[in-house]
Amino acid sequence: MKKYFITGLLIWIPLAITFTVLTWIVRTLDGWMVPWLPHHLQPTTVFGFDIPGLGVVLFVFILFATGVIGANVLGQRLVGAWESLLARIPVVKSIYSSVKQVSDTLFSSSGQAFRKALLVQYPREGAWTIAFLTGTPGGDVAQHLSGDYVSIYVPTTPNPTSGFFLMLPAADVIELDMSVDEALKYIISMGVVAPPTREPETTILLSE
Repeated sequence: MKKYFITGLLIWIPLAITFTVLTWIVRTLDGWMVPWLPHHLQPTTVFGFDIPGLGVVLFVFILFATGVIGANVLGQRLVGAWESLLARIPVVKSIYSSVKQVSDTLFSSSGQAFRKALLVQYPREGAWTIAFLTGTPGGDVAQHLSGDYVSIYVPTTPNPTSGFFLMLPAADVIELDMSVDEALKYIISMGVVAPPTREPETTILLSE
């Protein structure tokens, strides 16, 4: 009976967690987006009942429409004017510019941030953990570092949204032959869900 009970848990727990997360996302977006509709266009007015997931549809549509507008010349001018306006507001300027720099770096198709999983010694020599490449040191920091250095993010377990930012010599960092998704699963599962074994390859040390 214990074997069957555990087997049942292994089947239902992932389904329950997935359903809970999706339900939270749908309800959150419904709560954000649907109230913005005019009263005569809201589902309760038109149909007499709520439509779960309508907020998700509206959110995706707004994202797509914003992307279409921002991709043309006129849209880029509007975005530039909007950013110029925000740059004149003291507190908003610092917050918006910082967030925009981070998001542009993370989601840029040409950037390398969070696109490589690494193996590093942390928090002491001889203890190894998984990290992610975020770039190379810049600004005044780079003036005080001699040699090739890389910037990395070391996530905590099982919550990878918190972690530590480190700058290490490139020679001390080993690039792993695994995707970022596989590395995240490995971290979140505390080492239980290991990435699939691949054919052995020569270890590559980052040099840029």
